[in-house]
This record gives sequence, C-alpha cells and structure tokens, in this order.
Amino acid sequence: MAKDEGGREQVTIGFKGGGALPLRLTAADRDALMGALEKGGWQELSDADGTVRIDCSQVVYVRTESEEQRVGFGVS
Repeated sequence: MAKDEGGREQVTIGFKGGGALPLRLTAADRDALMGALEKGGWQELSDADGTVRIDCSQVVYVRTESEEQRVGFGVS
C-alpha cells in the first residue's frame, strides 16, 4: 500500500449519488471501516486532518491505493 510518512494510506470512499471522500487512514482505521461496512450504521474514522463520521449504509465502494505513485518509464 502507498503510505505517507505517518504510516497512513490513501483510501477513497464512494457514496450513493456519486460523491467520493478521499482520506488518509491508518491500517487499523481502514480495517475498522471494512468491518463496519458489513454491519451498517455509523463509523468514526481518524483521518490525517481530523475525525470523520461515515454512514456505512450510503457507501458503494472503497478504493485503496495499491502502490506508490511513479512518474517515468522505468522498470522496477
């Protein structure tokens, strides 16, 4: 996963109606979100910029970054 210097990774949460919310979450918050999606209801997450409360019944997708962003044409 692509992580910042604080160990947080980019997670984008998509909602019914087309809105999306990009967050920087710890692995623990990401895992808590994934578990809460199965149960529904509200979930509180600690983003790098503050606390966010998500209505899990409105979430249609969760996207996590799989690797570091790179620029160029090299093979790694």
